[in-house]
Amino acid sequence: MYVTMTDLGGFHDHVARVDLSDGNVAYEGVDDEDARKYIGARGLGVKYVFDQGPDVDPLGPDNLLAFTNGPLTGTQVTMSGRIAICTKSPLTHTVTDSHHGGWSGARLKWAGFDGLLFEGEADRPVYAYVEDGEVELWDASHLWGAGVHATRDRVEADLDGEYGKDLSIMAIGQAGENEVHFANIVNEDDRASGRGGTGAVMGSKNLKAVVVRAATDMPQPADPETFKTGHKQAMEVIQESEVTAPNEGGLSVYGTNVLMNATEEMDGLPTRNAKYTSTASEAAESPDGPDIDAEHVSGENVRENILVEEPTCHSCPVACKKEVEVDVHHKGEDMNLRMESYEYESAWALGPNSMNDDRDQVAVMIDRCNDLGFDTIDGGNMLAMAMEMTEKGYVSEGIEWGDTEEMIDMLEAIGHRDGDLADALAEGAEGAAERFDAHDCRLDVKGQTMPAYDPRCMKGMGIAYATSNRGACHLRGYTPAAEILGIPEKVDPVEWEGKAELTATFQDMHAISDSFDICKFNAFAEGIEEYVLQYNGMTGRDVGEEELMQAGERVWNLERYYNNLVGFDAADDDLPDRFVEGAEDAVPGQGGVEGSLVELDRMKDAYYDHRGWVDGVVTEEKLDELDIDVGPGTDVTSGEGAAPADD
Repeated sequence: MYVTMTDLGGFHDHVARVDLSDGNVAYEGVDDEDARKYIGARGLGVKYVFDQGPDVDPLGPDNLLAFTNGPLTGTQVTMSGRIAICTKSPLTHTVTDSHHGGWSGARLKWAGFDGLLFEGEADRPVYAYVEDGEVELWDASHLWGAGVHATRDRVEADLDGEYGKDLSIMAIGQAGENEVHFANIVNEDDRASGRGGTGAVMGSKNLKAVVVRAATDMPQPADPETFKTGHKQAMEVIQESEVTAPNEGGLSVYGTNVLMNATEEMDGLPTRNAKYTSTASEAAESPDGPDIDAEHVSGENVRENILVEEPTCHSCPVACKKEVEVDVHHKGEDMNLRMESYEYESAWALGPNSMNDDRDQVAVMIDRCNDLGFDTIDGGNMLAMAMEMTEKGYVSEGIEWGDTEEMIDMLEAIGHRDGDLADALAEGAEGAAERFDAHDCRLDVKGQTMPAYDPRCMKGMGIAYATSNRGACHLRGYTPAAEILGIPEKVDPVEWEGKAELTATFQDMHAISDSFDICKFNAFAEGIEEYVLQYNGMTGRDVGEEELMQAGERVWNLERYYNNLVGFDAADDDLPDRFVEGAEDAVPGQGGVEGSLVELDRMKDAYYDHRGWVDGVVTEEKLDELDIDVGPGTDVTSGEGAAPADD
């Protein structure tokens, strides 16, 4: 039994706290004040991790792994099928949250839960079976050593008949078991909580999978009229947006990979480990310049040649996922592969940034990453890093640019930590750079490698990468919405002034949507007005736009404060030298952004001033302003922010 703590609509007021060390499962409610201040999903998940304390080993039993959904998850709200997984990252040592779509979040809500909190370490492999408000730990010895796909098939076979197949299976592969620092958690639809190493944390706990079975029992709004107004308004703007409207040539038609050609054309596509800003820049005429074409791995090319199906997530009319089928030849064998989904970030990291434009082999590589269970962005970027280390002589037996057979083999080796180079790459960019003294080859922030937007072209991405609470990331503050797509308005991508404020606004807005938990793509159409109406309608609250925006700011500052306590400050809000104005190893942009570099110091000053921080540290005044209760055991110096603790 547990004490009821919140009666907000959209919540079951039911969380399972699972101690894997002794197998005990305890149930508790959701703290009402936390639900109101941190919304849900990402916000609540981070609060649980914060309360656990920052002084934990990410791969130790004391680290908390929180699966949390939000008040809008699994409802009629468009694109509301997501789930947040929050923990301390083994890749960055920051707090991290990583989300995936499909049906997992909705099914966890329908199974009667707002969250699952895992701590401790099982003495043997187990998986959690979740149904009808209860959690049980079952033996997973027969699953250990299997890839994600085989794990899914075996669980379905085990449960078919008695339990049926209406399941969400969130599992790790060999990479999670081997604690690859960017291992992820992948569900039955190959939707991945991809960044930050959540799968490594799961593997360290001997937790192979979380299996959820649920009937469709969609939560109903506490204020139906307000919700109806908000939902109708949201649907209208989604249908009107060129980016989200079905069959209008945007995400619905080409998926996320609609951005490949668009980013290439504006010289914003990092190529050859970001030595170049596109595959077609004037620099391609140099001896080692790109002899590849990003169009070959674009959404348009995929749709025309290998697309077979367009699955979607819960309550989503966009259907951005693009399932493909390819016939490929690898090491003397012909093989047919059908996989989901051919994404922009994955295609870029395993494609142009690694000097590869073989569309079909990229599909094979994405599938291998999904089955091994690790992030395609970090996975592809680690290949590109290895290629540059090979070129510069840091490693004697490495991998050549664009060698697809060796790329596939290296991905397999990373997942199993097989060999010295693969074992080093499995530690992430920072770990590999330390192992080979190759810091000039790493393209990361706080240990997490950068996505497919060149900050020399999009200055908003420069400050967004540098200040992201979970390491280099486009999804913390997606400034390309304004810099490429003109949403909410078009801004000059290479202009640095105003980008600090723009980035902070996007960061707070995305903290709200991640805490609801709804897909980022709704932000291409919806705004704070639609958010307020749907949130109030579901929960029964009566918050205004300013109060909801402050909740997003509160989530962001709590994350930042956690990182401050770990030891992060302004010095860690950095970019790789090749992007930065005045750096010794700077590589200016080419083509349409010729000579461009990131004015990072000036943007950081403007950003900290806007945030009200001192040297990248959240001040006591800011904590008070946002009503963030840091609790006992934290050290706050009056007016000067948190005193960073040793990790």
